[in-house]
Amino acid sequence: MRGNQSVAESDTLIRASDRDSEALAPKQAHLIRSAYKVMGERGLSHLSLQDVADEAGVSKAILPYYFDSKENLILLTMRWVLARVAQRIREAIDEVETAEGKVSAMVDAIFVSPASNRRFYLVFFDFLGYAARNDRFADVGATFHEICNGLYAEVIRVGQEEGVFHKRDAREGATVVRALVDGLFTQWVQDRSWEKSHAECREVCKRSILTYLTAGA
Repeated sequence: MRGNQSVAESDTLIRASDRDSEALAPKQAHLIRSAYKVMGERGLSHLSLQDVADEAGVSKAILPYYFDSKENLILLTMRWVLARVAQRIREAIDEVETAEGKVSAMVDAIFVSPASNRRFYLVFFDFLGYAARNDRFADVGATFHEICNGLYAEVIRVGQEEGVFHKRDAREGATVVRALVDGLFTQWVQDRSWEKSHAECREVCKRSILTYLTAGA
């Protein structure tokens, strides 16, 4: 069926460009964006195909053609979302020359806006619960972390070559950077004043990463 084929073909989506026209048919991209919005509002466990259809302004009957099942819809939506995040980070660090500038640009690319980040992490935390119990979901999460860690390690190596970052294993350093980012977001998303504290959290993230990477350099 078309739904199973879409999921199989999307295995490379997370490694490719996030441009809808390059990766997805316009109708499919519209349905995925609608699904992501509903996932942010209701959570993955309460997601229904009818809710997605209502949000997209289409008949529920069209969804099985593209996704076959709710699980496939969630998988493809998460691949699409995570691909966009990875691509945004890649583009940000490519535009800057210095390592410290790359860290700042990278964090700015991650901290998009209070509403966008809150939606992403609410959905992502839900997704991690699924990934802990389902290998198909776990593979998507592992690929995303592999790509992000690779980007972080790339920035760390630039800083080591410049002599501004400590000479440590870049892969280990990337794991710590990711822990700092995700840890700060975990605290931020629980903050009742999450809109007001977003900018402060972003700057704390930058300082924390640079303090860790430059220590002992």
